[in-house]
Amino acid sequence: MIEIKSDKIITPEGLRSGYLYIDKGLIDGFYEERKSADERYDFTGRYVSPGFIDMHTHGGGGHPFINGTEEDAVSACNFHLTHGTTAILPTVTAGAFPTMKKAVGTIVAAKKSGRIKSDVVGVHLEGPYLSAKQCGAQCPAFITPPIEDDYKSLIEEFGDSISRWTYAPENDKNGEFCKYLTDHGIIASAGHTDAKYDDMKTAIENGCNLVTHLYSCTSTVTRDHGFRSLGVTESAFLRDELYAEIIADGKHLPPELIKMIIKIKGADRTVLCTDSLEIAGTDITEGVMSGTAFIVEDGVCKLRDRSAFAGSIATTDRLVRVMTKECGFDMVTAVKSITETPAKLLKIKKGRLATGYDADMAVFDDDVNVSAVFVNGKKEN
Repeated sequence: MIEIKSDKIITPEGLRSGYLYIDKGLIDGFYEERKSADERYDFTGRYVSPGFIDMHTHGGGGHPFINGTEEDAVSACNFHLTHGTTAILPTVTAGAFPTMKKAVGTIVAAKKSGRIKSDVVGVHLEGPYLSAKQCGAQCPAFITPPIEDDYKSLIEEFGDSISRWTYAPENDKNGEFCKYLTDHGIIASAGHTDAKYDDMKTAIENGCNLVTHLYSCTSTVTRDHGFRSLGVTESAFLRDELYAEIIADGKHLPPELIKMIIKIKGADRTVLCTDSLEIAGTDITEGVMSGTAFIVEDGVCKLRDRSAFAGSIATTDRLVRVMTKECGFDMVTAVKSITETPAKLLKIKKGRLATGYDADMAVFDDDVNVSAVFVNGKKEN
């Protein structure tokens, strides 16, 4: 039995003071009085939170998930762990399909090696079935409509390891690809998409329940001969079935827009993600990634010509910091969107410091400086 003491334990009931006990990697329960324990940790004055869950990251610490090695996958996950990310979905961007397939295999092998200290709860494929009009920093040469033989072969080989697939619903007119994903327990997420509301209705009917990085490469209201049509952005607000993922680094979305999204969707339908690039946590300020020239300035990665953002350099602790310090949310609300909400979406027993849940925790101060993490009850730093 492990005892965790703090006056700032974030529980489903809110912020509490007392003792949290861990037994065999699971939360035993919260108690106001002490029990017997084999190990004791006193984190008085610091927050004890469920571990952060990042559903969208392309790497970190100088290590990519696409075109990377098994060692890169291990190092990227372990880098993010130091910032409080106890569960992670390594994300593979659009590329030649054999390259994407190889990347998935590399991540799976890295997980099986036992060297990743966090919990890899699945792989996220972001492409190649995207919109050329909304490709953002992704390479348009690799973008294609869904190819049945390709996606079925990949799911047949790695289906148990793929948790999420981002695609453009307008290129899946009858919803066959979306339905195939959801029938195999994979989250179908609308992203890098120019879809209209009718496309989104078809997607939702076939199980789509998430929008990838809302406002970043998601369509909005358009007009056709004067008549207005909703886009993906408005669909996310209108339809309760849809969770909204946001890059809450304070750059991709200003604090006022983050506040509006939370006001409309609520913390229980909003998922924070880093969408971090491999250069997150490094001193690199310019270069080329996957054939795209970039610079880093103003706390974000931009295309070399500064015409658009190329990606995030955030870590999960920064997201919580932006939510509390820049947006003004209380810590319980801020943490919910990167713990309990993604766990509910992924259907995993994480994200809550409640009896029977995995004992994944992040310990940090008022400025969200992470000083300790636990994964399945084991202290990892």
